[in-house]
Amino acid sequence: MAGIHVLDQDTINQIAAGEVIERPMAVVKELVENAIDAGANSVTIEIKEGGTSLIRITDNGSGIGEEDIPLAFLPHATSKIREVTDLLRIATLGFRGEALASIAAVSQLELITKTREALMGNRYCIEGGEEKILESVGCPEGTTVLVRNLFYNTPARLKFLKTPATEAGYISGLVERMALSHPHISFRFINQNQSRLHTSGNGSLKDVIYQIYGRDIAANLLEVDSEQSSCRVQGFIGKPVVSRGNRNFMNYFINGRYIKSNVVHRAIEDAYAPYSMQHRYPFTALHFTIDPERIDINVHPQKMELRFSNGQEMYQSIYHAVSEGLKQKEHIPEIRLAAPDPPRAPEKIEQPASPARSQRQPEPFEKQRRRMMEGESPSTKILETLKRQEEQQDWNASEVRERREYAAGQQESLFGQGILSGEGVKECRIIGQVFATYWILEYEGAMYLVDQHAAHEKVLYERFMRELKEKKAASQLLQPPIILTLTMAEEQVVKEQEEIFTRLGYQIEAFGGRDYAVTAVPAHLPSVGEAELLKEVIDTLVDEHASQTPEILMDRLASMSCKAAVKGNHQLPQEQMHALLQELMTLENPYHCPHGRPTMIKMTRQELEKKFKRIV
Repeated sequence: MAGIHVLDQDTINQIAAGEVIERPMAVVKELVENAIDAGANSVTIEIKEGGTSLIRITDNGSGIGEEDIPLAFLPHATSKIREVTDLLRIATLGFRGEALASIAAVSQLELITKTREALMGNRYCIEGGEEKILESVGCPEGTTVLVRNLFYNTPARLKFLKTPATEAGYISGLVERMALSHPHISFRFINQNQSRLHTSGNGSLKDVIYQIYGRDIAANLLEVDSEQSSCRVQGFIGKPVVSRGNRNFMNYFINGRYIKSNVVHRAIEDAYAPYSMQHRYPFTALHFTIDPERIDINVHPQKMELRFSNGQEMYQSIYHAVSEGLKQKEHIPEIRLAAPDPPRAPEKIEQPASPARSQRQPEPFEKQRRRMMEGESPSTKILETLKRQEEQQDWNASEVRERREYAAGQQESLFGQGILSGEGVKECRIIGQVFATYWILEYEGAMYLVDQHAAHEKVLYERFMRELKEKKAASQLLQPPIILTLTMAEEQVVKEQEEIFTRLGYQIEAFGGRDYAVTAVPAHLPSVGEAELLKEVIDTLVDEHASQTPEILMDRLASMSCKAAVKGNHQLPQEQMHALLQELMTLENPYHCPHGRPTMIKMTRQELEKKFKRIV
């Protein structure tokens, strides 16, 4: 067994850097936070090659005095706190004194800085933690940090980075959050010599939202300003019509710091629950002002998490603030005397049917409503019915198991080749439609229930995938085109996956600024031309494009047939049902939709007669 020994300082610094600086985005985060703590009202971020070859952060803050420059690059050297009790009332973004030392340990760093009182500034160079130069230079007030060749001395870390475009996407998302968290600061982001974002710093959060997310979201905002027992909540939330399939648009900041918290997530989502479908997430840009003694920020190396001294109280405060924000002014439009446009009719939120619209629905009915809107499989509903019947009747245990097997939708054993044969499809009789969602079919002494949404989705999916394999995907031109305003991350994805979008049948062209014109959509999926649905497709790529192959991405995009398929609660003529049924039965596996839900279930005449106690 090897003897125990103390590591050298270079190794210690590089290990410590691995906890704080995991990718270029972390460098930008730490340096921008230092600029904000220094009182800057203008910050410029420039990167090249995803931040690996160059990161330049320039601010007009207070600067660093000559005598403090070498100290700033020592581990755990900071001006933010002095003793352990200060950790209980942290009012700055930085406080550990690890960032500069960690960055300098894995890069070639140059610092140019000048304080307001000094006649001259200073230039300081440090490479791999080793000091090279400290000299006087002429420079403006503030600080510029240049980080070159990040991870040059830790090739293993460099190898595990994503592509430059992906790393740049992470940084762009960070800069957007910084701009939202500090609207009084002017942020400028430059990537590969191109200006990608420039906020005014006029203090208007709504202006920043407009610049980042575009006019559609900015036009559907509700202002929140609520004083709660444990915090003050200010900012904007999106009207329920603004929703996405992921949490990327849920932004919230605690004392100016971007945080991820399950408590906050749950409070916001629960407040929106009566107004939105399941698995749909709102837009928020909320600032929480909380007494520093109520939170513990020192729980994560990147300071992305925190602990609340009373999580339940915080949940209630956030829930009530967002709930009140959703209720106020939504049904009473605000009229401003200076507005040139005439007053508009009140906008209404679609809410679940309820005697008291302002009250949340009882949980069982709310869950049932969401399941139906999500198109949950009929088999689940039958299982629930059987469970209730079990409680009311004293059934034989073996009979219950048998019925559950039918309800579970095990089609292979139920269908055989009867209804799937050519003759079977011809002789199958469509009795009608129940709940405007399920078809009732009769064939050879059995009743079949078909979920029209799942069936149509399966047909569209297989048709689309067949065309993709044969490279025959057709496009349908749109007149007028759809104009999308994309975030920097979404814009990057559209550019990177341009070939895949073209193969799918999309035509997307730059329209100026962050706007893009969609001039054509897949011919078989015209309804997916709707702006919100197309953005959902792009959201999918934003979430996972870095780790997916083109084939998997195309399969995921093809699954948008779910969005184009006929929905429940939609009456169809029998001719359309029959045509769809015929195409469904030609598929290799007509039993399940692309998401795995059953398209149909079967109940024999014998089973019906058992339920009516005609036979035992």
